[in-house]
Amino acid sequence: MHTYEDALATIRKELSESVQNPPIENLLLEHAYGRVLAEDIAADRDYPPFHRSTRDGFAVRSADVSRLPTTLTLMGLVRAGEHFAGKVGPGECVEIMTGAPLPSGADAVVMLEYARVDAQRVEIRRSVTPHENVVQQGSEAPAASIVLHKGRRLGAGEIGLLASVGKARVQVFIPPQVAILPTGDEVVPVDHAPEWFQIRNSNAFSLAAQVEAAGGIPRRLPVAPDEKAALRGLIEDGFESDLLLLSGGVSMGKYDFVKQVLDELGAEFYVQGVAIRPGKPLVFGRVQGKFFFGLPGNPVSTYVTFELFARPALALLGGAEFEPPMFLRARLAEPFRQKLGLTVFTPARVSIESGDPVVVPVGWQGSGDLVGAAAANCFLVIHPAQTELAAGDWVDVLPKPA
Repeated sequence: MHTYEDALATIRKELSESVQNPPIENLLLEHAYGRVLAEDIAADRDYPPFHRSTRDGFAVRSADVSRLPTTLTLMGLVRAGEHFAGKVGPGECVEIMTGAPLPSGADAVVMLEYARVDAQRVEIRRSVTPHENVVQQGSEAPAASIVLHKGRRLGAGEIGLLASVGKARVQVFIPPQVAILPTGDEVVPVDHAPEWFQIRNSNAFSLAAQVEAAGGIPRRLPVAPDEKAALRGLIEDGFESDLLLLSGGVSMGKYDFVKQVLDELGAEFYVQGVAIRPGKPLVFGRVQGKFFFGLPGNPVSTYVTFELFARPALALLGGAEFEPPMFLRARLAEPFRQKLGLTVFTPARVSIESGDPVVVPVGWQGSGDLVGAAAANCFLVIHPAQTELAAGDWVDVLPKPA
């Protein structure tokens, strides 16, 4: 059985050695949010394109204000979106607004609160060094320098940067299609009234939402019954997509046929079981060039194993870098004990108390408890060596994606 770290490394290795970049399409910028860049993006000019003031105040020659107080002659005013046509000479200054270009001859800005204006005379009461309160031309990005690299996922900040460099259209990778195949005779459609011994098909919907949030295109397949011929047909259909996610049927039960069918299809298995809770029965492998994950059927196990393993894989299939889960740190609100030798992911809530993030487990009844998991905003991560933790200890947390 793999440790969490070994399983993630194995998945990364197998995908990195096999996955080719997906096809490319050209999109209008307004449709590119969440997509993955298929080209490097270069600055079309210096950024900023001029020496830019970061404060309201007075543009001065720093040498003129080395001795204080000193009085300068006010030569004019420059606002953002304008420029001062003249040149600041010795003993002169120009009133300047935040974002405006620094006039020629000036090399710094004295903030407004350190000056007193009397008609055309300005008394300066604080010295400045060269370039103080100024962002120098090209300091953010020189012309022709790469500002975004191929493989970058486009969030709001990246979209704003693309707009600022004039990219009205952008080359992006076509998202991977992900087939979602729930299994089990106990699973019925969402709009059905289940018998007391049945459950509704929640995993297909939660997985579809996770796939979409991760940048993929979900394709929900019908529920596969616990019968080999029908299961095989649906699995073969799933391999028409770029990635197959199976939910349930990967344990060792008498009617868990998923592994048997995959064996018959010639599957290579790279991961069969991971030392985590929930999600221990996870399976990862490949059939004729198409990768698959066999996710445990309990809803919270399905959710957790997707976030830990399938989401990073999906990033790579979509042309991005492999994006392993990011653990953040918080103080534990109450003692925690475990002696399982596993990496444990427990639904929890983190909040800020006295300036520190503090995490407390939510009440839940195990990996089938969606009510408890929905009350969480993160998962408390307990590593195998952490058998006994005290209140106040710093621990890892895995945030739940929005």
